[in-house]
Amino acid sequence: DADLTDPGALIPLSRDLRAAAREMGRDEIGSLVDLYYRLQEHRIALGNQAGSLERADRPHAVIDHFFGNVSVLERQVVPALKVWCEASDAGSWALSVMGIGPVLAARTISFIDIEKANTAGKVWSFFGLNPTQKWNKGERRPWCAEAKTTAWKIGDSFVKVSGRENAYFGQMYRERKAVEVAKNEMGAYAEQAAADLAERGARMTPEQRAHYAAGRFPPGRIDLRARRAPVKLFLALLQEK
Repeated sequence: DADLTDPGALIPLSRDLRAAAREMGRDEIGSLVDLYYRLQEHRIALGNQAGSLERADRPHAVIDHFFGNVSVLERQVVPALKVWCEASDAGSWALSVMGIGPVLAARTISFIDIEKANTAGKVWSFFGLNPTQKWNKGERRPWCAEAKTTAWKIGDSFVKVSGRENAYFGQMYRERKAVEVAKNEMGAYAEQAAADLAERGARMTPEQRAHYAAGRFPPGRIDLRARRAPVKLFLALLQEK
């Protein structure tokens, strides 16, 4: 245990504190997830700095000290989020999905206000997964930027576990990717590709323009389309819990 008389000691997350996490509200959990990501950023930055100093044969003991402490704090957030998730049907189900850990589960649930987002379609729109949504200059963004980033992280997690046989959403991504690639090669998106080229061609890279000019979406866009399907299903099922 840490010596609490030492002002530099880290206070461990006690069993009582972990249990108290069950009573936290969505807003407080959202703030805790924000803290986790900030700590993660600091830990990575400190680790990079320590590595650079070591390679330059310069002292890095102080940086190592703070790297270690930030790492401990980062790890302490996770069990609190896990306890909070396990206290609800939605959270328990989310944790059972391969590729979804306590941080992603808590972050996603903290965004879903069931009184406002009472349909899957409303949840998709909030997470920026409604393809009909348009955001023009000077207008208010029609989705939540942080939620859209979370949707991307969910999709990325499903991609990472897609090689495992028991990863349902990961396997769904692989199957959808095969369908999207085939449709793209057959010219199913030629009309949309031409419209996008006319509208945004000046902002595209030469490689991107070549794909659109040939009547196809570039590989990156095809991959995003494939990711969207399992993410939308995951959010729809979570909304029902």
